[in-house]
Amino acid sequence: MIKENFIKLYEHSFRENWDLPCYTDYGENVTYTYGQVAQEIAKMHLLFKHCQLRRGDKIAIIGKNNARWCIAYMATITYGGIVVPILQDFHPNDVHHIVNHSESTFLFTSDTIWEHLEEERLSGLRGAFSLSDYRCLYQRDGETIQRFLKHQEDAMFEAYPKGFCREDVTYTDLDNDKVMLLNYTSGTTGFSKGVMLTGNNLAGNVVFGINSQLLKRGDKILSFLPLAHAYGCAFDFLTATAVGTHVTLLGKIPSPKILMKAFEEVKPNLIITVPLVIEKIYKNVIQPIINKRAMKFALNIPLLDNKIYGQIRKKLIDALGGRFKEVIIGGAAMNPEVEEFFHRIKFPFTIGYGMTECAPLISYAPWDKFKVTSSGQVLEGIMEARIYKENPADALGEIQVRGENVMKGYYKNPEATAEVFTEDGWLRTGDLGTLDEDNFLYIRGRSKTMILSSSGQNIFPEEIEARLNNLPFVLESLVIERNKKLVALVYADYEALESLGLNNTDSLNAVMEENLKNLNNSVAAYEKVSKIQLYPTEFEKTPKRSIKRYLYNSIAID
Repeated sequence: MIKENFIKLYEHSFRENWDLPCYTDYGENVTYTYGQVAQEIAKMHLLFKHCQLRRGDKIAIIGKNNARWCIAYMATITYGGIVVPILQDFHPNDVHHIVNHSESTFLFTSDTIWEHLEEERLSGLRGAFSLSDYRCLYQRDGETIQRFLKHQEDAMFEAYPKGFCREDVTYTDLDNDKVMLLNYTSGTTGFSKGVMLTGNNLAGNVVFGINSQLLKRGDKILSFLPLAHAYGCAFDFLTATAVGTHVTLLGKIPSPKILMKAFEEVKPNLIITVPLVIEKIYKNVIQPIINKRAMKFALNIPLLDNKIYGQIRKKLIDALGGRFKEVIIGGAAMNPEVEEFFHRIKFPFTIGYGMTECAPLISYAPWDKFKVTSSGQVLEGIMEARIYKENPADALGEIQVRGENVMKGYYKNPEATAEVFTEDGWLRTGDLGTLDEDNFLYIRGRSKTMILSSSGQNIFPEEIEARLNNLPFVLESLVIERNKKLVALVYADYEALESLGLNNTDSLNAVMEENLKNLNNSVAAYEKVSKIQLYPTEFEKTPKRSIKRYLYNSIAID
């Protein structure tokens, strides 16, 4: 059991960092200090008390990253409630289901999302609040929420006649073994389950972040991954708030253009990201430089290449704000070509591995100890990992884990819980890989997506897709099996093709034929793709930006 009490970490932080900036909404020039956040939490606690909310009551939050999202989350856990963060990309039907399934009492939501929800379908909900100003959007018949909110300042004065000060920050005593978070996963298999995370699971991640000094008091971070997802939440938000870091919440879709501007302004001390974001930056910032003819020539001259790589590294570091100690990449597989290039130019990046069921971290290594192609080192003293092979002769096995960060189970779903744990208590990750003598994990792919070739070879479509995505005019791809052959669905870069006058059928087919030839020259014989079929739109994705593969398994091939 982690020694530090999860809730008390924040009681201590709000007192210690009272005057420091805590949360800023990017582009809106609104900053809350730690003291102001504590005061907002106190106001919310008075509302919860007025409504006679009990420990263990569920409170759901859905909306873009902003300061009020963070305050609603903090107010819930420090009161003793269970927070239910919902990804804002979920369909209204899924939101109805999650709010009802979790038995949420209150809902904090952005106004635009609320417009698409049907209150009559949220039968157990007592009240809904706006994430723009906390006004009451809905109260169930018989509730007195709106009346209380009109007199909230009077209630604050009555509770704190001398004004609210740091000594007034006292939060509930709740053991770390209690469930504090229900996180509904958004998997590529289309089935959503409520992951029950305890204070200990959350503290395991946050205390690791503190002890490894990922963030420190007075540091700055730019939060652009969805906070309703375990990865961004654990480090951009929970670890940051526990140590006194200043969090700027982007609150916009993180396109490379928007991100570059925000990095330049915020100058973060740490960058937490997913491969898709960093790969787009590589494609937009780095590739145009290294693809110039003169540059290609210069990189083949031994004495010049290191100098040029140093200049490229500096350009990339400056583009990301220039002050970060490392970039942590997680959430999905990294493109091998991009990873190899970043390593070659000595860029300070590392790749970690985790899953919602571990809140999320399983493995990580600082960039100067990171082994290329690995997914970091299993967290020492916190997590254990083993490779389970049905046949000892197999090169790969399923990665199974246990330790402080592993969830309690799936909410109201004992069947799924029993299925995901082995008889001796290890969590089945569903990922296939290996573990080296230094406890570094190497992941090959998902057991569910692996294709077994007619010759008995294991094919990981993600690896072929990574190569294909680096070829000209390919924005994204999906490799599927049809009649024992591999077919690649490709969403082309139609904008780039049009700008060169290549958007007619003949030109498009010629480009893809060339891509197919180059792809098949770079893969093993059993991985060769029989044809490329153009797909008209971007593939549908989970909020973590993974393609929902199950939607395309039965697609017709020309």
